[in-house]
Amino acid sequence: MSQALSTAFMETDHNPQARTQSPGLEKFLADVERRALIMAEIATRNREEALDLVQDSMIAFVTKYAHKSEADWPPLFHRILQNRIRDWYRRSAVRNRWKGWFGFDDDQVDPIQTAPDPRRITPETELRRDESRDAIGAALGQLPLRQQQAFMLRVWEGLDVKDTAKAMGCSQGSVKTHLFRAMQSLRGQLQEYR
Repeated sequence: MSQALSTAFMETDHNPQARTQSPGLEKFLADVERRALIMAEIATRNREEALDLVQDSMIAFVTKYAHKSEADWPPLFHRILQNRIRDWYRRSAVRNRWKGWFGFDDDQVDPIQTAPDPRRITPETELRRDESRDAIGAALGQLPLRQQQAFMLRVWEGLDVKDTAKAMGCSQGSVKTHLFRAMQSLRGQLQEYR
């Protein structure tokens, strides 16, 4: 997705500076794409919404910040992504309120999602790995948004405290506090998987 996205954008005349930096920019987008998708998917619990958020974030990043130095790219990109996730939360709250008022229900079971795996992979280790991955995803999904963001940016992305603070739009002390609380919560919830 990212290579096609960044290449398609750079082939347009909208951003001549991005074309001169395309190898570094394409590498950055390719490196950050999968992790950004997982972050967005944990936050939204919806793959399609997560794909849209990551794509929108990449387009906004390339449009606005391709000319910046490569050292500035990670916090800038993650700031855009986290803002898109917060905006998604706000829109979802309004959408859910309207659905509740009008009695719409999205909890119908999709038969394709519940169909058995045609590969028939059932080893015990695969099951344990899936259970622990699901438990981690569920535990991350239960964290408050700011704690989730601090954990994903610091631990998953490996950003330092300063860059995480830039990406989240808060102070470095707030990042440390949110990360500490997230780690405490995750340790408690995932004790059996240690």
